[in-house]
Amino acid sequence: MTDYYRSSGDADSTQQPTVGSSEGFPGPAYPPPPAYGPPVPPVHHGHSDGHGDGDGIATAHTATVHRGGRAKAPVALLAAVAIAAAIIGGGTATLVGQNSGNGTSGGDTIVNGTTVSQISKGTVAGVAQAVSPTIVEITASSNSGQSTGSGVIITSGGEIITNNHVIAGASTVQARLSDGKTYNAQVVGTDADKDLALVKLDGASGLKTATLGNSDQVGVGDEVVAIGSPEGLTGTVTSGIISALNRDVTVAKDQDQGQGQGQQQPGGENWPFEFGGQQFNGDTGSSKTTYKALQTDASLNPGNSGGALIDMNGEIIGINSAMYAPSSSSVGGSSGAGSVGLGFAIPINTVKSDLAALRGGGTS
Repeated sequence: MTDYYRSSGDADSTQQPTVGSSEGFPGPAYPPPPAYGPPVPPVHHGHSDGHGDGDGIATAHTATVHRGGRAKAPVALLAAVAIAAAIIGGGTATLVGQNSGNGTSGGDTIVNGTTVSQISKGTVAGVAQAVSPTIVEITASSNSGQSTGSGVIITSGGEIITNNHVIAGASTVQARLSDGKTYNAQVVGTDADKDLALVKLDGASGLKTATLGNSDQVGVGDEVVAIGSPEGLTGTVTSGIISALNRDVTVAKDQDQGQGQGQQQPGGENWPFEFGGQQFNGDTGSSKTTYKALQTDASLNPGNSGGALIDMNGEIIGINSAMYAPSSSSVGGSSGAGSVGLGFAIPINTVKSDLAALRGGGTS
């Protein structure tokens, strides 16, 4: 039996194939291959036949070919095709995931909060539908009467952010949800310096929560929506734009000044504040604090305090806290004066940075 060998070396190798003979004739010989001999795959140079390496040069492999044996090159080819198919399949799966309706992959974190549907995103109606269930009406009662404000649900167990002046001095606090259900609430912590408070509903669970946005990304001219309970009108929606940033707003800290929004007693005044060296809506008193605020022309009225200022993606960017009512300023007039397009909101990033302190009881 005769064995044939092919060199796997460079193309210019001087080694020649040899044939062993039973007759003992030495030296090289080049007989034609027998009829049953397997063909040797050709080596191509300078171009690609579709199965070579990346530079267009097919790679030769060392192999001993036996009669009746199975060539190994097709197996390698099949493996390469399988790998290529797997790569193509993976790419297709990635595209499907990126273009699927939910817009998330298996590794993404699901945020528990409000969402605005794609078809309603950017519309006041879409924002109102998504966020209204997360806004509550707050009624705070004390020996001097009742005040009405608003609040934003931030956890499914009933944590609510509102203004300190809405609940300051209150002996009892209640919150009414958008579906009409009413809960008693406890004050967890307050921060009079930032005019913020955190209250917790008794026995609440499974509530829809608001998504807190990023107030540092807000710009003048951005469209916004305000939701609250002005004058006790639960779930009122107004809209406008951000008209200025970083306004220095001064508000009272005294508890006897605290319950001013939507007060339901004779002689009650709107929540007083100072801006530009002037006092509005009443005397701020001797104990006061100043914070940076977002200014908006979205209509805010007594009772909007503690409610949400929302961007067009449905994310909370501020907590409404003060409004300007000229007829109730130093020239006197009705305490029920409405908005004239000058309202202020505490940036939501201020709220987020204060949450840990509020959960621990606050600073004052």
